[in-house]
Amino acid sequence: MKKRIGVLALQGAFREHRLILEQLGCEVTEIRKSSDLDGIHGLIIPGGESTAIGKLLQFGDLGEKIKEKAIDNLPIFGTCSGMILLSKRIENSTQYNLGLMDMTAKRNAFGRQIASFEADLNVPTLGSQSVRAVFIRAPFIQEIAPNVGILAEYDGKIVFVRQGNMLASAFHPELTEDLRVHRYFLKIVEENWGN
Repeated sequence: MKKRIGVLALQGAFREHRLILEQLGCEVTEIRKSSDLDGIHGLIIPGGESTAIGKLLQFGDLGEKIKEKAIDNLPIFGTCSGMILLSKRIENSTQYNLGLMDMTAKRNAFGRQIASFEADLNVPTLGSQSVRAVFIRAPFIQEIAPNVGILAEYDGKIVFVRQGNMLASAFHPELTEDLRVHRYFLKIVEENWGN
């Protein structure tokens, strides 16, 4: 069965995720309203500006519908600001969040846009070859509950995690040609929905 993956398309780098998913043989739906979530097998919340995306999620019932889908075990992958939105807590912030992953995110943790950088990450889950990670005004995870698994760290900071069917990265896997992170998410989707 061809997997139908939703990509939240309110703001940010959703087109790049779409191109990678299509390259991997998925049908892609751009999510802009709650009814767009019907019939998808997984959801990606891309990087962008987390406060802007958070405000847009509150129009209609889109944010609430995503929470309902998560309770029903819909696999969700958040990158950069998507990771912030998935976190239960955001340090020094009262912005809207989905609060689905039991962790605390720190916004702009590595500095402003000018401090953006690339690094090679050791991600044992994805094999022995390192993952080239692009960090843009990136957050990191400051605190996690025992049910959140650490997949990668950079400079002692947690930057890639999994909790059940949910995945979150501080970096932008859609900005490199390495497809392993998206393939890993699709594996979670397949485990959830069957092949």
